[in-house]
Amino acid sequence: MRTMAYDVIVLGAGPVGENVADRVVKGGLTAAVVERELVGGECSYWACMPTKALLRGAAALRAARSLPGAREAVTGDLDVAAVLARRDGFSSHWKDDGQVAWLESAGIALHRGHGRISGERTVEVTGEDGVTTLLTARHAVVVATGSSALVPEIAGLREARPWTSREAAAASGVPARLAIIGGGVVATEMATAFASLGSTVTVLARDGVLPQAEPFAGELVTASLRESGVTVRLGAEVASAGRDGDGTVHLVLTGGDRVEADEVLVAIGRTPNTRDIGLDTVGLEPGSWLAVDDTLRVLDGGGWLYAAGDVNRRVLLTHQGKYQARAAGDVIVARATGAPVDDARWGRHVATADGRAVPQVVFTDPEVASVGLTAAAAEAAGLRIRVVDHDLAAVAGSALHAEGFRGQARMVVDEDRRVIVGFTVAGPDVAELLHAATIAIVGEVPLDRLWHAVPAFPTVSEVWLRLLESYGR
Repeated sequence: MRTMAYDVIVLGAGPVGENVADRVVKGGLTAAVVERELVGGECSYWACMPTKALLRGAAALRAARSLPGAREAVTGDLDVAAVLARRDGFSSHWKDDGQVAWLESAGIALHRGHGRISGERTVEVTGEDGVTTLLTARHAVVVATGSSALVPEIAGLREARPWTSREAAAASGVPARLAIIGGGVVATEMATAFASLGSTVTVLARDGVLPQAEPFAGELVTASLRESGVTVRLGAEVASAGRDGDGTVHLVLTGGDRVEADEVLVAIGRTPNTRDIGLDTVGLEPGSWLAVDDTLRVLDGGGWLYAAGDVNRRVLLTHQGKYQARAAGDVIVARATGAPVDDARWGRHVATADGRAVPQVVFTDPEVASVGLTAAAAEAAGLRIRVVDHDLAAVAGSALHAEGFRGQARMVVDEDRRVIVGFTVAGPDVAELLHAATIAIVGEVPLDRLWHAVPAFPTVSEVWLRLLESYGR
């Protein structure tokens, strides 16, 4: 068995693992990443990038058709083959040569194979050829193995060979009929995408559409899906599933109704990729989420084990995982070099935004952009709040942006501190409004100061002025 030593070993070479390794190398340490699939991870090949590529063509076509003058120039329908080809390009055709080259240029060692923690600061990597290499970390091991789609224990569902988000994002063709179990982000985005590509889509949303968002967001998305021909069945629960010899999938609902489809996508949640990485060798439970402190150090992990990204369950979003990666990398360097973690240089990198200022965009039609707390979450947290809503279509910039513009904006104000703690906006192309709200919430900008942040006219951002006017002085 070969033995090699590094300052830091990272399990998982997705965007989180890459960023941890890059951060520690830039801090003067050595780092290696271990990856058994493609370098670049879920986001690059089966999630963020291919998903938005699938959605963007239809969004651009809708935008053109919503404007007189541009509408008349549209002479055809969406070219499905071209959309899928563009998706393939953004997924690098499921090859990681470019990502591997980046690792080399950054001075990060790559070990391909299955990595398992084998003891304190040690990781065994078994390659496809069966050869095992023992890696030793001088300072830290970081688990950045991410998560996988959760497939529930529904009778016959696994045997029906369902799609998960991976199969949907990488689909080589468009099924004539697609049933989707779930009503969250993946479910609604894939319903939007495949309906635009020509599928007859049925969404079975037991807990509603976008149930974690402000209610108006789910209502607008539901209405839009139905207008586009998607069947949305709220409260529908699947009791059993099966697939015939001809490939037809049969779903039986708890009330006895049946749904037939050519493919079924399961999009109800995620499960951590920790079942087979050796957690038992250090006293942790295989298959569990890894609880961490704000420096991303695993609780009861001996002080040398860290977990960043989906695997710690703080926030299952790529950009937040990369945020955690930067924090973890900086803290590891600080501890390795003897710098106090709470001094001015390092303290700003401790992960503290995950619970109160998480931005997210759902790329449905309409888009839903949110950051911070919903009104319900703020009330549950014991805050004394005021909710301010405004019709986004009433803003001059919205009318110019598209005919028939529909949307809504909401800010949630902590009345005791007079700062915004939550912001949600739904409407066409509203994603680019989000960072202003993120800055206001993270910076705890008082409402009295926000009056001096004057939005340009005529833009959709003028909604900020209207929200403040509705709130009053």
